[in-house]
Amino acid sequence: MAFADTVNVPASGPASLARAGLISRRKCVLSLPILGSQLLISEQASAGAQIEEPLIDSVRTALSSAIANQAPPIPEFKDTESRLAYLRWLGAMSERLKKKKPEWQIRKEFLQTVWYESRRAGLDVTLVLGLIQVESNFRKFAVSSVGARGYMQVMPFWTRVIGDGDPSKLFHMQTNLRFGCVILRHYLDRERGDLFMGLGRYNGSRGKSPYPNAVMGASKAWEY
Repeated sequence: MAFADTVNVPASGPASLARAGLISRRKCVLSLPILGSQLLISEQASAGAQIEEPLIDSVRTALSSAIANQAPPIPEFKDTESRLAYLRWLGAMSERLKKKKPEWQIRKEFLQTVWYESRRAGLDVTLVLGLIQVESNFRKFAVSSVGARGYMQVMPFWTRVIGDGDPSKLFHMQTNLRFGCVILRHYLDRERGDLFMGLGRYNGSRGKSPYPNAVMGASKAWEY
């Protein structure tokens, strides 16, 4: 498995093999867990789950490498026109996301990170935004009934397989988005670019249509 640089990230950063398509929607409900002594609102998502599968050493190494570089998601552009195109996209997406994330700075950092991590993994940012809508409805602390966490509903076992073993980090925005994008890229590669099958594998429902259809439907709202 290989990654290629698609966003002018530092040369040491991993990257993409290909582009992906679009995704759909899913259900989310609310729950109120208590973390330590603080009462936090943690949105529970009724999501599926990635299934833990054996990985050959080369794949595990590639995925671990793709996760390891935690450079800040600061876009770099080869020319002024590329930068202006990004800023136009950011403005348009910010308006659409305003109801979910009312604070401009939080909204900007989220969209910037989604853009960066999507491009870094060779994914269409529209696809990733659609998947996030379906998985967590843009809720940072979403937890599914099977324990998937965060914006992209990453299963905790991934932190043991390709990370440092600390599942609490899946509630960190960039960490969650990086894991989610790298895992989705891996599944699409496993399915030889078949979006329907790759999305199903991400959701733990490979071969079934509700999830891929939902993601592809949701992603239409993020086309630009």
